[in-house]
Amino acid sequence: MTDFSKGDRVSWATPQGRTQGEIVEKKTSNFDFAGQTFHASKDEPAFIVKSEKTGAEAAHKASALRKLSPR
Repeated sequence: MTDFSKGDRVSWATPQGRTQGEIVEKKTSNFDFAGQTFHASKDEPAFIVKSEKTGAEAAHKASALRKLSPR
């Protein structure tokens, strides 16, 4: 598993295809986001990411993210 940090550029899958953005927060405990409860732990963190294209934020597990090179 790749270790992600705040500020890392990443890509993830959306219904429209892959998109890219930046990690804005790492979550290591369960949390609510966009009306849903997400499960996270120190061993399996979740990340809040912000799309470069739309500015929209989403929550993803590390397994859904791919690290990109910095701009």
